[in-house]
Amino acid sequence: MDACIESILGGGRDIEIIIVNDGSTKDNTAEKADEWAAAHPDIIKVIHQENAGHGGAVMAGLRAASGVYFKVVDSDDWLDRTARDLLLAKLRGFIAGDNLVDLVVCNYVYEHVQTGSQKVIRYRGALPTNKIVGWDEIGVFGPGQNILMHAAIFRTQVLRDSGLELPKHTFYVDNIFVYVPLPFVKTLHYLPVNLYRYFIGREDQSVNETVMIGRLDQQMRITNIMVDAYVLPDEIPSKRLARYMEGYLALIISASSMFAAIRSDAEALRMRKEMWEHLYAKDAKMAKRLGRHPLVLGSNLSSQPGRKASIALYRLAQRLYHFN
Repeated sequence: MDACIESILGGGRDIEIIIVNDGSTKDNTAEKADEWAAAHPDIIKVIHQENAGHGGAVMAGLRAASGVYFKVVDSDDWLDRTARDLLLAKLRGFIAGDNLVDLVVCNYVYEHVQTGSQKVIRYRGALPTNKIVGWDEIGVFGPGQNILMHAAIFRTQVLRDSGLELPKHTFYVDNIFVYVPLPFVKTLHYLPVNLYRYFIGREDQSVNETVMIGRLDQQMRITNIMVDAYVLPDEIPSKRLARYMEGYLALIISASSMFAAIRSDAEALRMRKEMWEHLYAKDAKMAKRLGRHPLVLGSNLSSQPGRKASIALYRLAQRLYHFN
């Protein structure tokens, strides 16, 4: 937490830091948070609440936020100082010019704890650089280019106007956070700096494969919430945004299917079957179209040899993109 907060504090008095102590009892999080607030009372505020999970913590921060823009930074991650200052200069310019861009996208960096390696996720080709655009001006997003929470800085009011609600006591809510508000975003800007440093590779981390397999029910819950959010493409005004959202939803469906295939027990395969029933109940046309997406096809082969082939493809992608 110290490294995280120090990396944000250097932004000066334009930044408001909201520390959410989400019912931590096994360490000194509460005391450390209060010490930070006492040292910087004009910048840092602390929320102490009963444990509500990642989604409950993010929603508490959003309710308390008074800033024009909103950025989630997990306490084991940090921001690059130079990129932070460039982002703040850009945001100040938007505010001074009364041109409040709805979504700013920056690069993020996977910082692998075990190997010491780094992988930068960039959006060149998918998003025009240093230019305010609408969805009809975006390109095609390649593998690994989805706009994740690490990359996104939303205008606070956009998040509120979207009616965003994140479920409590559920992991992987970051996918809802960056999916549900998208149709409310009218303008976006890609600033190609490596802002967010995503610390990855710990055995107890939520995106660790073993942990994700053990929380398959929560992954399925997130998938169902995203399915329920919109009928694609009918309810999305921009065709290019609808295409992007469909690709993102296909990735989440694929991940849920893949972890069910890796577990491969009766309960996991039942959850996968129920996920598809839920998708068809929402909209059969959307379900059929998503079912033809290459990622979804590759992760939903039903035979035992097919599941082995799907897992082999997943392992290849894992080596290429280092996502967990």
